[in-house]
Amino acid sequence: MKSQIVKLLKKEVPLSEEQLANLIEVPPSSELGDFAFPCFSLAKQLKKAPQQIALDLSKKISSKELEKVEAKGPYLNFFLKRDSIVLETINKIQKQKEKYGSAVKNKKTIVIDMSSPNIAKPFGIGHLRSTIIGESLSRICYFMGYKTIKVNYLGDWGTQFGKLIVGYKKYGSASKLKKDPINHLLELYVKVSNNPDLEQESRDWFRKLESGDKEALKLWKLFRKLSLEDFSRIYALLNVKFDVISGESLYNNKMDSTIKELESKNLLKESEGAKVVDLEKYGLGICLIKKSDGATLYATRDLTATLDRYKKYKFERMIYEVGSEQKLHFNQVFKVLELLGHSWAKNCIHVDHGLYLGKDGKKLATRKGTNFFMSDILDETISLAKKEIAKREKLSNSELDKRAKQIALAAIIYGDLKNYRTNDITFDIDRFLEFEGNTGPYLLYTYARARSILRKAKYKYSPNIKTSKIEDREKQLVLELNKFPEVVLHSYNQLSPNLIANYAYGV
Repeated sequence: MKSQIVKLLKKEVPLSEEQLANLIEVPPSSELGDFAFPCFSLAKQLKKAPQQIALDLSKKISSKELEKVEAKGPYLNFFLKRDSIVLETINKIQKQKEKYGSAVKNKKTIVIDMSSPNIAKPFGIGHLRSTIIGESLSRICYFMGYKTIKVNYLGDWGTQFGKLIVGYKKYGSASKLKKDPINHLLELYVKVSNNPDLEQESRDWFRKLESGDKEALKLWKLFRKLSLEDFSRIYALLNVKFDVISGESLYNNKMDSTIKELESKNLLKESEGAKVVDLEKYGLGICLIKKSDGATLYATRDLTATLDRYKKYKFERMIYEVGSEQKLHFNQVFKVLELLGHSWAKNCIHVDHGLYLGKDGKKLATRKGTNFFMSDILDETISLAKKEIAKREKLSNSELDKRAKQIALAAIIYGDLKNYRTNDITFDIDRFLEFEGNTGPYLLYTYARARSILRKAKYKYSPNIKTSKIEDREKQLVLELNKFPEVVLHSYNQLSPNLIANYAYGV
C-alpha cells in the first residue's frame, strides 16, 4: 500500500519515488492515519509553509483504496479503507501462499562465498556468523528470483600446513588423530608455532606441498578429510548445505595465469624481492601478490578464484560474507580486478560482520584458548534448552532431544540475525534462550500457537472472504502483513537479514 501512496504523491510533488518512500512514516496512533507524509522538505521548493502544502495536497489526492486524506499541521495523513485493504492483502496471501512477496525467477546468478572455516582447526564462532548470515542471504536472494550458488571456500592452503606437517612428523600420534583429529592437529599447530627453531623447516615443507611432494600431499589430504568430516556434523545440525565445497588449494596451479595477466597490464612491481600491486593512490596501500621466496598469498588466490568464478557462472553479484577485519583485503582484491579491466568487479561485494563478544564486552574466549568452539556452543545451548523445556512439560527423551535442538538453533540463529550484521553482538546464551521477548524461542512458540489456531479453526483457503467490523488490532496485523514484500526487497537491496528477522517479531 505504501508504494501506491508514493505513486499518488509523485503526481503532485517534485520528489522522486525513492525520496517519497524514504519520507513516508507510520504514525504512532491509528487515529492519525495509517501513513503520514511530512511536508517540510517541500517548503523551500514550493515556497510555501509546510502546513499550507499539506492542506493543498489533501484537496488534490484521492483514491478508491483511501477512506480519506487529511491535513494535520505539516503532515498529510492517509486513512486506508479497512475492508478493501484487508480483503486485498488476505486474498493475495491466500492465493500466492509461500510465494507471497517473492520475485519471478530470472536467469541471473548470485554466488555467495560463506562460512569458509580453516582446515585442521576447530570450527570457530567467527565462522558461525558467516554461516548463519550467508545462509540467510542465500535464501533472500533465491526468494527474489535469483539462482544462488553457495560456496564453502575452505582455508586449506598456506604456510600453516607446513607447520602441521612438521608437527605431525615430529610429535603426532595416529591413535590421537583417529580419536580426536581436530584437537590433536590444533595441539600440534600450537606446539610448532611456539618453537621459532621450526619456522624454516615449516616453510620448507609448505614449499614441498606447493611443488606436489607426495608425502606432503598425502598428509595434507588426510588433515583435510578429517576436518571436513568434523565440519559436516555442524552443518547438518544448522541445516546448511553447499552447492560447492572448494578451497584455496584448488588454485595452487592456476595462479601463474593471474600473475601473467597482472604483468601484461603493467600492474606488478618488485619490492624487496616480492611482487606487489601499488594501490597507494587509491588509499589501499600495497597488495602483496608473491613473497620474495616465491610463495603465494591470500590475495593471489582470491584474485584467481574470483576470475575463475566469473568465467564459470557469469554472476550478477559475487558476495563474500566474511568478517569486518578482512575489509582492506577485499577492497584491494576488487580494485585490482577493476584495474585489470573487468567491468564486473563492481558487482563483487564484501558483506562484512562484526564480532561475538562475551558479557564482559571482550572478544569471546574459553578455557580451550582464544577461540570459542562451535561444539561447545551447540552442546551448551542444547543442554540449557532441555532444562527450560523440562520445567514446562514432561516428554520422552527422544522428543526432549528433538525439541531442544530446534529451540537451541532458533535461539542461536535468531539471536544473530536480529542484529545488523556489522554490529558486534554480545553472545548471551541465557538471553537468547528466553521464551519471552525478542528471541528465537519466543518466535518459534508464537508460530506453533498460530498453527494450532489454524488447525482448530479448520482453516481452508477461500476466494470469497467476507468481513464484518474490522477492529484496530486486526487492521494493524493486516497492514503489517502487507509490508512483507517491501521488507524483503529492502533486505535484499541492503543485504541485511535483520530487516526480515525484526519484521517477523513485529508480526
